[in-house]
Amino acid sequence: MSDNRQSLSDLASLAANAPATAAPAAAAVEGEAPVAAPAAPSAPLRQQEIDSLGRAYATGRRKDAVARVWVKPGTGKITVNGRDQEIYFARPTLRLVINQPFGVTDRVGQYDVVCTVKGGGLSGQAGAVKHGIAQALSKYEPALRSAVKAEGFLTRDSRVVERKKYGRAKARRSFQFSKR
Repeated sequence: MSDNRQSLSDLASLAANAPATAAPAAAAVEGEAPVAAPAAPSAPLRQQEIDSLGRAYATGRRKDAVARVWVKPGTGKITVNGRDQEIYFARPTLRLVINQPFGVTDRVGQYDVVCTVKGGGLSGQAGAVKHGIAQALSKYEPALRSAVKAEGFLTRDSRVVERKKYGRAKARRSFQFSKR
């Protein structure tokens, strides 16, 4: 019993020398559970993830398309598979889809994007690039995560083409009925 009191007095002497955040936990009375100090509200929930070249990397997926995306500060140039976005995505609606994360976060023309895309068609590839840009932006600037997440850009759209079944013309369509 005296050993227990000795250790409590040692803890009390340590608490006197420790910072103020550790004092409530050390000053606990025998028989009571120690009270945990509240977490600092100013601490960031996520850290910035940047490689040695100053870029943020992310992978975006949509349908069968997979996009590897690197984002770094720049003039707003977007390069897809070594070509400019106007050449690779000829339709203006696809370019609009790609630039949505920048519009939501008010960062139009502030970042350069280099990405490689494989699989799927152009629409799926544009969705994959959008997903990758949103992920990379939230890694480069963690404060933007809430704005991008509220628009649903961080969620992977899991809809894919349904497979064709045996005995069917397509996934669900049956063959034409013949009465005779």
